[in-house]
Amino acid sequence: MTHFDVLVIGTGSGNSILDDRFAHLRVAIAEPHLFGGTCLNAGCIPTKMYVHPASVAQQAADSSDLGLSTRYLGADWPAIRDRVFARIDEIEASGRHYRTHELENTTVIPEHVRFTGPHSLVTDSGGEITADRIVIAAGAHPDVPNIPGLDPAAVDAPGSPFHTSRTIMRVDDLPESVLIVGSGYIAMEFAHIFTGLGARTTTAVRGPRLLGAQDDEVSARFTEAFAADHDVRFGIEVSCVDITEDGKVRVEFAATGRVEDAPVPEPLTVDRVLLALGRTPSSQGIDAAAAGIDVLPDARVSVDRHQRVLADGAPLPGVFALGDICSPHQLKHVANHEATIAQKNLLADIAAGAPGAAHENDLAIVRHDAVPAAVFTSPQVATVGMTEEEARATGADVVVGRRDYGGVAYGWALEDTTGFAKVIADRSSRRILGAHIMGPEASMIIQPLIQAMAFGQRADEVATGQYWIHPALPEVVENALLDLDFG
Repeated sequence: MTHFDVLVIGTGSGNSILDDRFAHLRVAIAEPHLFGGTCLNAGCIPTKMYVHPASVAQQAADSSDLGLSTRYLGADWPAIRDRVFARIDEIEASGRHYRTHELENTTVIPEHVRFTGPHSLVTDSGGEITADRIVIAAGAHPDVPNIPGLDPAAVDAPGSPFHTSRTIMRVDDLPESVLIVGSGYIAMEFAHIFTGLGARTTTAVRGPRLLGAQDDEVSARFTEAFAADHDVRFGIEVSCVDITEDGKVRVEFAATGRVEDAPVPEPLTVDRVLLALGRTPSSQGIDAAAAGIDVLPDARVSVDRHQRVLADGAPLPGVFALGDICSPHQLKHVANHEATIAQKNLLADIAAGAPGAAHENDLAIVRHDAVPAAVFTSPQVATVGMTEEEARATGADVVVGRRDYGGVAYGWALEDTTGFAKVIADRSSRRILGAHIMGPEASMIIQPLIQAMAFGQRADEVATGQYWIHPALPEVVENALLDLDFG
């Protein structure tokens, strides 16, 4: 049995926990997969490196609305793929080498580990580990639906045509045809990537709308805009799959009953199937229950406001968690914030002596208000705070301001006819409760609203108390703020 002072499970945001302040301790990091976690290797970063060329291709395919004659002649998929992963794989290897070979006090455990007790674990090869303090940062994994004909073991397997976001970006060639199953942000980003680069892409959606977790107005307007440029089939699900003699996938569909009179497509044969139906926290994989850890109905490890893991409702001494395995927000920037809080509190716990000895007044508190997010597709979507529906449900006296991209000068330059900004505020306090933007550069121009919410600035002061560059795109935000009628 090997004992450590600190064990970190997972190397996404968990990799940032151990720094020079832990140099006097015997520490370990358990990582059975790639260093850097989902964001670096199969999520935020590589997808955006694919989204950009897809957007350039989309613009080149038809710029007639700008008075230009342009064409898109095709993609060198291997060149795009190698551009993406040459950089990412180098970062992954560098992080692994640093932890493995350059830090004398650090042991890298390149295996899956699971709990056998509150402070004891076992590796897949049978090695037994104990640790005084543990940070759980094991993330989440893609959901694989139960579909007749689909062997779950085949998903993401070498040579298989069934993929999740873990493997679809590393295929050898641009598929001629792709079926995407799902309607959330992963599905929408990949639908944009493959359609933009020239693959025949079909998206199967169980319900009537795309991005259903967004503000209702955003979801409705996005659905209309996206479906106008993409092959989207609503109200259906995959009922059966079968691999053909030439290695393609024959897919049959059935109605879900969620869209009245939804037409059921004829069987479809495609090169690749991307399953993008969501992600589940990996609490079962680490056997959190064996440690007595409280697990929520959605599989999240339960934590308090200090990122301390809970067992029977009370903090489990010396055990912390962060990121997708416990967070209400599966977002990298949130995981990074939670890692900062967990690190501060872990150090306070170590300084206090025995695990769990730190006083609550000495512990940092996590902040989950005004959490922003973006969907990098076409059109782009960015959001922060409450939806209009959530705001009204609180009983607040809600006021809403809107402005279309087409209502500002830079929107004219873009010839944008679908984008808009929406700001939700409280009439009495004039504080911003939420904001939602759909259109070009939404993820950038929402930042003033994130800042306003983070620092408690009044909406009218944000609108009138600063310069807004004319005729830049942020004027759509300025005008949405000015549209708020406080009476």
